Amino acid sequence: MTTTMKPIINHFTDNDLYTFTCMYYILQKYPRAETEYCFFDRNRTCYPKGFDQLLQEQLNHLSEVVITDEEREFMTRTFPFLPYWFINVFLRGYRFNPQELTITQDEEGHLDIRVKGKWWSTIMWEMPILSIISELMHVLNGDALKYDAEKEYERSLEKGRRIWESGLTLGDMGTRRRFSFAHQERVIDALIASYEEVKRETEGKCGKFTGTSNVYLAMKKNIPCLGTMSHQCISFEEIVSGVFECNYNVMNKWSEVYDGNVGIFLYDCFGDNVFFGNLSKRMAMTFSGLRIDSGVEEEQVDLIVEKYKQLGIDPMTKQAVFSNGLNIERAIEIHNYCKGKITDSYGVGTFLTCDVLDCKPMNIVVKLIRGRITESREWHPCVKLSCDKGKTLGDKAKCDYLLSVLDR
Repeated sequence: MTTTMKPIINHFTDNDLYTFTCMYYILQKYPRAETEYCFFDRNRTCYPKGFDQLLQEQLNHLSEVVITDEEREFMTRTFPFLPYWFINVFLRGYRFNPQELTITQDEEGHLDIRVKGKWWSTIMWEMPILSIISELMHVLNGDALKYDAEKEYERSLEKGRRIWESGLTLGDMGTRRRFSFAHQERVIDALIASYEEVKRETEGKCGKFTGTSNVYLAMKKNIPCLGTMSHQCISFEEIVSGVFECNYNVMNKWSEVYDGNVGIFLYDCFGDNVFFGNLSKRMAMTFSGLRIDSGVEEEQVDLIVEKYKQLGIDPMTKQAVFSNGLNIERAIEIHNYCKGKITDSYGVGTFLTCDVLDCKPMNIVVKLIRGRITESREWHPCVKLSCDKGKTLGDKAKCDYLLSVLDR
């Protein structure tokens, strides 16, 4: 394949906020840790011949992408929970290192992508790998040629009106599997415009736009930047402190680093039972809420509400953030169920940024598969079980063992 494309990612902060919050957490708690990530395509896509070379070319370009003064000033002003030195010294000196990547493609077209190195460095690759693969494929398979910018903007406007009129508190979390950078920006423009329109028409009696998880687009559009944390923090902690204590220990360490800021905990890495089994009142009070990323949402709400009540906490003072591949109609159903039970909000990704006419979104992820706490220690497999069997990823023997230990 000889196709040459302009670089897809041209901004250092064209990445999700949780990448930077997790990176700072890692520097504080596991600065010598090493990790290996793997690319998973749940649809077993056969990519065009030579796709691995195109992808390598795009990723190599990132070594030239550095944080700008404008980006540093925005992050310093917007994220007071990240210290000055981290943004203005550490990130200023950070360089993407393509030597951490290994990309191959078999004869059938399946991709094998590995990222290996210091954890604080390798964590930056997830978002670029996924967003570049997604945009490349939509160009190569002809989706980009059929794309009607005006029509897609109108569709996003209509979707936005439906969101705000339904009373949803919602933000964009669609960087990873977006149709393209330009389309994600267009969607955000439509969400802003529709929100202002509905807010004006209803005199503020509508939903709320919470912004985007994409740091660069939050800066460019002057909107809030939202973010929680990644499963990898808990997945790595399991190899350090075991499956029954890893959630508690990450909550404790995260609260030491952020002192109550960035307070939405992602609890489903090893299922809900093991999390609720050792959720203490102190930790429940420290964190402002929980992110629901798997399982049946109504069932998870009931479990969360019951646990808060057992701990003597009013669930309405806490937040449930829903992010499990939702579309708008499903979000509205959940919102109606949550009324009077818990404060709800929504992070929607692919359904916002890759819901394009005659286009099939990709089903791809990059996940942590191995880790060690220092370069001199042995490697251990890192896995994710979640509350959905379809989301179980990692070493099969370890997954099977943990599932038996957890009686699932």
